[in-house]
Amino acid sequence: MIMTILQAGPLTTVQDTGRFGFMEYGIGRSGVMDTLAYSQANELVGNPPGEAVLEMTLMGAEIMFDEEALIAYTGADMQVVLDDGSPIERGRAYQLAKGQRIRFGIARSGVRAYLAVAGTIDVPEVMGSRSTNLKCGIGGYHGRKLQNGDVLPVSIRKDSELQIRKLLCRQIKQPDYEKEKRIRVVLGPQEDMFREEGIRTFFHEAYTVSTESDRMGIRLLGEAVLAKEKTDIISDGIVFGSIQITSAGLPIIMMADHQTTGGYAKIATVINEDLPVLAQARPGDLIQFEKVEIRSLQKKHFRMFRGFWQRKCPAGQQRR
Repeated sequence: MIMTILQAGPLTTVQDTGRFGFMEYGIGRSGVMDTLAYSQANELVGNPPGEAVLEMTLMGAEIMFDEEALIAYTGADMQVVLDDGSPIERGRAYQLAKGQRIRFGIARSGVRAYLAVAGTIDVPEVMGSRSTNLKCGIGGYHGRKLQNGDVLPVSIRKDSELQIRKLLCRQIKQPDYEKEKRIRVVLGPQEDMFREEGIRTFFHEAYTVSTESDRMGIRLLGEAVLAKEKTDIISDGIVFGSIQITSAGLPIIMMADHQTTGGYAKIATVINEDLPVLAQARPGDLIQFEKVEIRSLQKKHFRMFRGFWQRKCPAGQQRR
């Protein structure tokens, strides 16, 4: 099957979970920004975890399929319609006819939407991933964002009529993304470089998402976080969710296209569960940080795992 990009939108890329194991060579993870919406889109069309999708930012694409296709979209509410004007809801699968078009509009809630197709978006794998790394110009479709007229091959999955009916009955509730967001973080690794009053500011100030935010990082505006001296350090490793404090005292949250190392002190790190919330943060949204302890997170996840195990395994089979 061929998927033709009639109108690409400002930033539409092919993404999956990203590429791992190459940071020592200066090649970052890339991959989707909102891992939750991404996994939901693939689940809705019956894809295995890890299949590539289209990620659209702020405004979506217009796409035509040259064969029947089972699709679903999640994430930002982009007011999606078919060529006959029929609306497409977030969090549900739809069967499109041959030659049918689907059009994404401007994001009304959230920033990033995800389109999954039942099957495989058949762009070449680079270093084990189909994700687009825009800085390095690798992966995805020729290592770049999609443009008007691009044609993507899709290896569609042949499902039975019963399987398709079951998928069309699925629904996953999608959020209305709030303007004010509480983001949980663990202090460190360089929190000792900041004054006590600076750390208090970090947790009490409501920061505003800057218009300069992108897939590399979310820049925040607000009261400066005071350091003991300078925030410059010898460059060390960065992860998705690291929060650097610039020389001006303002936080930058590292996101999917973050660099592999950085020379600003990192006051805290966002927990994985809250990264999808940040991925949908719009310019002007307010971010409030909340401190959590690693031990409490470990206890929480242990309780969740134990509850899952008890539900799945009959009492007589559980090891004591």
